Amino acid sequence: MGMKEILKINVCEEFRPAQQFKMLYYIYLILGTLFGILPWYIPLVYSIVDVSDNAPFVVTFFVLVPLLALLIFVAYWIPKYYDTVLYKLTENEMVWRRGVWFKNTGIVPYNRITNIDIAQGPISRMLRIASLKIQTAGYSAPSGGKAEIKIEGMEQFEELRELIMGFVRGKKPVAVETYEEDIDSKILDELVKIRKSLEKSSGK
Repeated sequence: MGMKEILKINVCEEFRPAQQFKMLYYIYLILGTLFGILPWYIPLVYSIVDVSDNAPFVVTFFVLVPLLALLIFVAYWIPKYYDTVLYKLTENEMVWRRGVWFKNTGIVPYNRITNIDIAQGPISRMLRIASLKIQTAGYSAPSGGKAEIKIEGMEQFEELRELIMGFVRGKKPVAVETYEEDIDSKILDELVKIRKSLEKSSGK
């Protein structure tokens, strides 16, 4: 099947990541709990039980409650964050927005885009989604480097990449535009100088 038959994204219409993107974050939460929290949480509980007569109270209110509050907060944040992630492709630029409490919005003209890479880890591969890392000739990038924008959690990532690159190929890069403008300006200056020189010569 061709790209137009399978890509469920229309120009000038907003779209968001696949539903598996939420599952990816929940898996990260579970793995973070198993390998990032439990290895130090369990020894901490045992050490408190060994040295404290009020071990149940201490473990519950100073260790367990904050940990559960953190996990509940993250589990609550994941769907909220997913609902805020939106992208839109227009004829000239890509628009993105995200953020639960702090809203972030950006606009990326196609003629700023220099490269698009596909990033897919083992869990994303299992969920059949990937992210597009869009490199741009960003003027605000630190140390003159390339700014990166991500389109995250997409199912039809290869087709989407081809769609965006089609827009990019149809746009003149900023560097080329600037270069041509400089050449045209120099040619115009030289022609003005030649005309003035001819006028002076004819006036003598």
